[in-house]
Amino acid sequence: METNRKKYYITTYGCQMNLHESEKIAGILCEMGYELAENEKEADIIVFNTCCIRENAEDRAEGNIGALKQLKRKNKDLIIAVGGCMTQQEGYADKLLEKLPFIDIVFGTHNLEQLRPLIEKRLNGKKHVKEVWEKEGEIVENTPKTRTSYPNAWVNIVYGCNNFCTYCIVPYVRGRERSRKPEDIINECRSLIKEGYKEITLLGQNVNSYGKDLGTTSFADLINEIAKIDGKFRLRFMTNHPKDFSLELIEALKNNPKVCKVVHLPVQAGSNRILKLMNRHYTREDYLSKIKLLRENIPDMAVTTDIMVGFPTETEEDFLDTLNLVKEVGFSGAFTFIYSKRNGTPAAKMDGQIDEETSKRRIMQLIDVQNTANRNQSKGYLGKTIEILCEGYDEKRGKYLGRDVYGRMAYFSGDESLLGQFVNVKITKTGGMSLLGDVVKD
Repeated sequence: METNRKKYYITTYGCQMNLHESEKIAGILCEMGYELAENEKEADIIVFNTCCIRENAEDRAEGNIGALKQLKRKNKDLIIAVGGCMTQQEGYADKLLEKLPFIDIVFGTHNLEQLRPLIEKRLNGKKHVKEVWEKEGEIVENTPKTRTSYPNAWVNIVYGCNNFCTYCIVPYVRGRERSRKPEDIINECRSLIKEGYKEITLLGQNVNSYGKDLGTTSFADLINEIAKIDGKFRLRFMTNHPKDFSLELIEALKNNPKVCKVVHLPVQAGSNRILKLMNRHYTREDYLSKIKLLRENIPDMAVTTDIMVGFPTETEEDFLDTLNLVKEVGFSGAFTFIYSKRNGTPAAKMDGQIDEETSKRRIMQLIDVQNTANRNQSKGYLGKTIEILCEGYDEKRGKYLGRDVYGRMAYFSGDESLLGQFVNVKITKTGGMSLLGDVVKD
């Protein structure tokens, strides 16, 4: 059936937090009467939700926004809005409008919930609408959301970051830590379970810091309360900071079977000298002791991580410390990346920036070590039957897919009735990070 409703299209860059914020943007637009367009050409409003964690994400966003110049020229009523971390950087909004003057609306991370009045200003005739709050406001509850990730749902529990790692732009563009009230989080999770969601991922730049500003509820307390909600569901969370990873939290993970058997604990580097320069507030020994404590209490707990190479002044010895730590821990997965210089951070001003060739060589060595570990761990699945939450369909492979409690992805044949269901899959073939199997009928 034909419809005269106006349409929106959102392009998202960055992590799960950005994806969840795009669900909020979509919710606001749907509440205004827009519906999702299949592509940019069909849209009446196009929103870019940007990321500035690494330079390539920023460059890619600017390039894609710039490519809409011709589309805007053909359709003068098209509204182009740009928000997110990129625009929150000091002075960046003005530079962006100067470089790409056909942009209609610019907003930041602190005033995402105010998008509707900004759009209304533009619709009422204002040529350019730029509003980027310098300081974070109060947490806004009940922002409409159009969720796109069924049977998984993301739930923010804490905003901002207080850690100020020397390489990281996040505290400057997302502000200081602010925790949501536990009752608001628990009520949201309870509603999601009633709606049929089967997996909830709690989000924060540092979930371990949750509640410190409230003084009443810790992250471990929150886990314990959410796990009491009736129904079969899984609970995940990211991301953790090693300095705040506690025995209290480990006990909460151990005592609540609804919590998935995987912890994402970014180490970033294995050299104490580099960790100090990064302002990470822990040593290599601290990190390894927490891994030991975790595995003593929960022997089968998988650990994934983030690892950076090429941080300023990183020597070959520093890099080998990182490589050796990776081998010692035996991570079940790792996000590996080359240090990206971010203006406004202390690391950007450090002497001893590492050349591109050295960084690329080191990242390839690191990836090779981790890939070997991934393959060896995947082989342990061969012939086993595991419970998978069916999350979607991979058109390229012609298979349905989902993850187990350890976060390992499996592909299998089936039909649409499996979507959102827990299914038992016998693994017949393994790869690096993925598995292939057959659904086992009851």
